[in-house]
Amino acid sequence: MANTIVIGGTGGLGQVIAQRLADRGDDLVITSRDLARAEEAAGNVKGVARGLAVDLSEPAGIAEALAGVEDVDNLVIAGIEQAPNTLASFDVEAAVRVVTIKLVGYAEAVRVLRPRFRPGASVVLFGGVAKDKPYPGSTMVTVINQGVSGLAKTLAIEIAPHRVNAIHPAVVGDSPKWRDYENHPAVPRTPIGRLVTMDEVAGAVEFLLTNTGINGQDLVIDGGVQLT
Repeated sequence: MANTIVIGGTGGLGQVIAQRLADRGDDLVITSRDLARAEEAAGNVKGVARGLAVDLSEPAGIAEALAGVEDVDNLVIAGIEQAPNTLASFDVEAAVRVVTIKLVGYAEAVRVLRPRFRPGASVVLFGGVAKDKPYPGSTMVTVINQGVSGLAKTLAIEIAPHRVNAIHPAVVGDSPKWRDYENHPAVPRTPIGRLVTMDEVAGAVEFLLTNTGINGQDLVIDGGVQLT
């Protein structure tokens, strides 16, 4: 039985990932900044799960927040904050916050949990295709997702032999953010003729956790949109 932590597992995609891993028998810890939300998400999982409050935007508190977590087989860090930003109307506070969450917070969570990794433990970090496909307002989104790519590579060396990979989804069509959006402009440019799904992203996460030959890689889940 594997012990799995999903940091940022209370949103739509995080819940699908958590359920997929619970379905294979994992014991789960699901986190959110808000304890009540984390406990609600854990209660929605069919399987063994508990909620925990972890705030990636406050890295100094991550060690204390994770103090009760013991042996770890899988760590998925999916916590994000949507913060469109441009140089024309640059929000410094928002920029610092998203960098802190995705780069400092991700790194600190791995550092804190590493001594509790079991042999064969694996990490998956969440980036996004904006790292290679900037769009209006993606000034910081593109930067931090490129940073996630670099973080996965350096951590794969630093915490070897434990594996670290990054996953970069495109627009996820059935996610809470996009499921009611009609005629998304990415659809005509996507070779498969539709947006990717939460289940497909969750399957890719499971693949990265279980395939022991994949390490320090960026896995893009976009239906081929980057080819167009």
